[in-house]
Amino acid sequence: MVRDLGFARDEKRILRGLRTPVAIQDFLDTIPMSFEEVHRSPRRVLRDRLAHCFDGALFAAAALWAHGERPLLLDLQSAEGDDDHVVALFRRHGRWGAISKTNHAVLRYREPMYTTVRELAASYFHEYFLDDGKKTLRRYSRPFDCARWKEDWVTTEDDLCDLAEALDASPHFSLLDRRMIAGLRSADAIEITAGQHVEWERRRKHGRAAR
Repeated sequence: MVRDLGFARDEKRILRGLRTPVAIQDFLDTIPMSFEEVHRSPRRVLRDRLAHCFDGALFAAAALWAHGERPLLLDLQSAEGDDDHVVALFRRHGRWGAISKTNHAVLRYREPMYTTVRELAASYFHEYFLDDGKKTLRRYSRPFDCARWKEDWVTTEDDLCDLAEALDASPHFSLLDRRMIAGLRSADAIEITAGQHVEWERRRKHGRAAR
């Protein structure tokens, strides 16, 4: 039974097949990467078959909500010069995991094995670097419950930039202090090479989008 979130019959049919985080992640992996500065609702993701990290996380949160779970987002904030990343959170047997839409070989799905959200966020740290090897992950948000967002985010045709901005402005916690940042080792050459592998190639030029 899929919870009625305003989806049409054909949309519910798809959601019925997305009962688990693994199924949701597998579905997101089939959707091409969006390079547009557009914040799509879950309905628009289904229709356009495009998503970047925010769109994908929001879709995953809606799919989890449709099956009775809380629609939670986690915002990972980077140092200046890099993009933030957003994932959907879920829990299994008291442990946290994450569903992630990304174009890279890193910053992907996390198995539900993390005791705290901080521990899960820290699992992304060593993969989070620029092309010059500088490690840039700095902060993570408190779980952001989309069920408390009063406006329609599941089926709206509007751009959800307000929701993205609210997530960005929500309480965040530092992963590192200044001394730790000063002592960071850059990613090495083989890590940088691995990090440059992408799943979907840009077909035309757009502004930078989240990872």
